[in-house]
Amino acid sequence: MRVFWKLTGSELRLLLREPMVAFFAVLFPTVLVIILGSIPAFREPSPDLGGLRVIDLYVPITLALILAMLGFQTTPAVLANYREKGVLRRLATTPAPPIALLGAQLLTSLATAVFSAILVLLVGRFVFDVALARNLPAYILSFLLAAAAVFAVGLLIAALAPSGKAANAIGTILFFPSMFFAGLWAPREVLPETVQRVGDFTPLGAGERALHEAFTGSWPALISLTVLVVYVVGFGAAAAKLFRWE
Repeated sequence: MRVFWKLTGSELRLLLREPMVAFFAVLFPTVLVIILGSIPAFREPSPDLGGLRVIDLYVPITLALILAMLGFQTTPAVLANYREKGVLRRLATTPAPPIALLGAQLLTSLATAVFSAILVLLVGRFVFDVALARNLPAYILSFLLAAAAVFAVGLLIAALAPSGKAANAIGTILFFPSMFFAGLWAPREVLPETVQRVGDFTPLGAGERALHEAFTGSWPALISLTVLVVYVVGFGAAAAKLFRWE
């Protein structure tokens, strides 16, 4: 365990030493909320949104954005680069098992996601008066399940990508449609019903729906939780089977 925590600290320092990665993973989501919240029309209740404001909807969407950036782009590229540069092969000859590095990378990504999410929620609450989730346990569960689902997909990308550039390219290709179904370009509530139903079967679409339902005070729909669990188990198992250390 001591080796694991040292690796986690090292991975976190390496992440923060990359200015662009640190900015987009930690600060950009909060900046996005500030920009959107500064639009007067986004702070007005809308009958089309059930009396909610656009900024109320964009907070959970921004949480999905955090997971997408870390799960689809940062984590796969880092692990694929480690394999490409022989870091994993060299690590296999030390007392620290490669699996410890994998766990450290995942914990680093999760800690970064949680910290970034807290910043978003604090700015939303105290700057734009976005209410906290009415069902906080369900909100936390939804966020963690969505994180696990997205990171499982990211691990599968890292398992299959031959290089860091390839992992980044695959992650970018997945990023844009995933965020579309999560409602980044337009809130899911205003999208056609068919598009919403398709989005319910994507990890970020299901995650955003679960977060929104917990925000309004209910427990997430069974379909959302089931979809997220399927991604965690299915993609996690595939990543574990296919992951190459060298």
